Amino acid sequence: MAGRCLHAAKQLWAPVMANPPHDHVTRGIVLAILAMMVFATQDAVTKYLAQSYSAPQIVWIRYLLFSVFALILATRQRPLRMVLSSRRPILQIVRSLIIVAEIAIFVVAVRVLPLADAHALLATTPLMVTALSALFLGEAVGIRRWAAVGMGFVGVLVILRPGLTVLQPGALLALGAAFLFAVYLVLTRVIRTDDGETSLLYMALVGAAVMTLLGPAYWTWPTPAHWAWLVALSITSSLGHFLLIKALAAAPASTLQPFNYMLLVWATITGYVVFGHFPDAWTVTGAAIVVASGLYTILRERRLAAEARRQGESPEPARATPPLAPT
Repeated sequence: MAGRCLHAAKQLWAPVMANPPHDHVTRGIVLAILAMMVFATQDAVTKYLAQSYSAPQIVWIRYLLFSVFALILATRQRPLRMVLSSRRPILQIVRSLIIVAEIAIFVVAVRVLPLADAHALLATTPLMVTALSALFLGEAVGIRRWAAVGMGFVGVLVILRPGLTVLQPGALLALGAAFLFAVYLVLTRVIRTDDGETSLLYMALVGAAVMTLLGPAYWTWPTPAHWAWLVALSITSSLGHFLLIKALAAAPASTLQPFNYMLLVWATITGYVVFGHFPDAWTVTGAAIVVASGLYTILRERRLAAEARRQGESPEPARATPPLAPT
């Protein structure tokens, strides 16, 4: 749930982030890098548990704790009834359902794929957001950013190597998760008139409600050792969200966005240390192309926004380029 929390947290802390003290920016970057490390650890625990338990059961347990976290965060200044008041409640529910499906799909993907491979494919999300925003929101996307999107998908082809190797179903699942995550982010832009607390709470409560309906049908009673891992999973999830929110309170989201790709680095390290998986040269090359394309898109959007401000125009609200974890 890293990406979801990043976008909601960005809205929650927008007034604070506007002009943070310069000496706080370094602190924000360090906290963001630590958050990515925690999320990579969370994904490793998810991969381990997914070998024994179904995705609905894992997602259910995580959503139950996440809903508690969201309730505490969202209602710290206003009563619950006011926080749940939305201008687009149906769209909030649809958006929340999409993210539940995306998280469950990614759990299945990391069950069968090395962590680095799954995150390399998920790194296409910012590029998909750019394409979807142009096609469905009418956002102006110049030839340079379209070229970056195209190069990003060349990177995907390098990773997948269609025709040269057997296409793994897990890779298609990871790409499907990336697409759903991109749709979620585009919908989040549509409902940006709602504040961050409202969006965060809808995401948490709708997800918890849906998984409470589905989870028991897939329940397998965990062993005592696995209960400990499930608790660890919940703790890493909340700790990662906490660090990310603190990072966004200390530094602008635009400054932190490039460091989201540190999650791919941490996932590679964690996958190697815990599972003995290290990406092959094709995957490393493809991931480098995808990341370079995503970083170019981020930097290009920042430059265009800065130019618009200098000319006295009102630029489009910046998209949240998410951390690469759909967890």
